[in-house]
Amino acid sequence: MDTPQSTMAQKIAEAASAFQQQRTGHAPKAVTVVLSEATLVITLHGALSPAERALAKTPEGAAQVQGFHRQLFASSAEPLRDEISRITGVEVREAAAEVEPTTGAVVQVFTSGTMVQVFQLARGIAIETWNGNGQAR
Repeated sequence: MDTPQSTMAQKIAEAASAFQQQRTGHAPKAVTVVLSEATLVITLHGALSPAERALAKTPEGAAQVQGFHRQLFASSAEPLRDEISRITGVEVREAAAEVEPTTGAVVQVFTSGTMVQVFQLARGIAIETWNGNGQAR
């Protein structure tokens, strides 16, 4: 819910969750939003459906799930990019999404259903603004 007291991070988390629900029919269990300089990282926890988690238990299935989410994000991310730009007041320069096994065990990563979205902004955002204590520069 977008309230006047919501921080940028909260607003982006809400937008990312709604975006995931709209395009896949499956809302993430939790969303983490991190900003470092001009890089925005959105992690959707529990973002995969039960069928995707089951499919990802094999290397071939994991590759299918990865490919599906890459293509889905590439073809449908514009509204989320626009919303991030609206919330932050900064243009989103690049965007990518990946469902990636980072531990070498595909099942471990896909079982948790974590998806990481990284947005490269055109410039940094003041920490005071990010935390809801100031205005964007």
